[in-house]
Amino acid sequence: MFFSVVIPTYNRKPILEKCLKALESQQLTDCITNYEIVLIDDGSTDGTLEWLAERAEEFPHVRCFAQSHQGPAAARNLGVKQAKGDTIVFIDSDLVVTEKFLQAHAEALEQAQKNLGDDRIFTYGWVINTCNFDDPTAEPYKLTDFSAAYFATGNVAIARKWLEEAGLFDTRFQLYGWEDLELGIRLKKLGLKLIKSPTAVGYHWHPPFNLEQIPKLIEKEIQRGRMGVLFYQKHPTWEVRMMIQMTWLHRLLWGLLSLGGKFNEQTMAPLLQWLIDRGKSQLALEIARIFLNWYNVQGVYAAYQEIQ
Repeated sequence: MFFSVVIPTYNRKPILEKCLKALESQQLTDCITNYEIVLIDDGSTDGTLEWLAERAEEFPHVRCFAQSHQGPAAARNLGVKQAKGDTIVFIDSDLVVTEKFLQAHAEALEQAQKNLGDDRIFTYGWVINTCNFDDPTAEPYKLTDFSAAYFATGNVAIARKWLEEAGLFDTRFQLYGWEDLELGIRLKKLGLKLIKSPTAVGYHWHPPFNLEQIPKLIEKEIQRGRMGVLFYQKHPTWEVRMMIQMTWLHRLLWGLLSLGGKFNEQTMAPLLQWLIDRGKSQLALEIARIFLNWYNVQGVYAAYQEIQ
């Protein structure tokens, strides 16, 4: 196997350095003939391209390409088109992997193909969320790290030919959310089977939650709602309605939990700050998801009304 690790990035230089260093330290056996890192800079303004040019010797596997700020769907498509490998690995630029990351994906792909007698497969590794910038791989797996997604680009390996047959990512998904799960619907129609690979571990770093992040988080949820409607337009099924939270059940659930929006970023700020001050930023974020999900549901229905 020749692996091409495709990574879109946008203004993430500090954690990108850890991401690339981890990928340069891979321990491989014979089943991987070679690998490359295809980095797509999506219009960064933090000096990412200049920094990479200055330190090119540290990252011999990296091939860097640039585009104007068009979003991760377009960036990943460019990465696939520029890739030399027969197997594509998608990760995000804030993911720090273990030394056996690529080997674990390769072994899972080989074993699954032997067991099933079919190459219509892809592997999905564990993604462990962490706020520990200094030592991200020290974070243990938590219940909140579980994902039931069929195809998510945080940590996935798939034969290039299936991506091309499915038609790659839909670049109309320019705002936040759903471009990978929408491609997953098309891959599922091709009969591809998801193979879990828990030993292919990546640590997804994000800064500790604070109240200053809330406006951006709200905007993301509104964007996710809008992109969710595009997802539903392409695949008007009950499964997709459930995924994007466009059902009476979600409206009722988050409406009740947020008291129709009365539990919001203003009214809950004192409680959230109290938890943050006591070192419970993750708990504060989980509580904030109550009103964030309400914003998402509102965004879904507002976008759906616009197209009626």
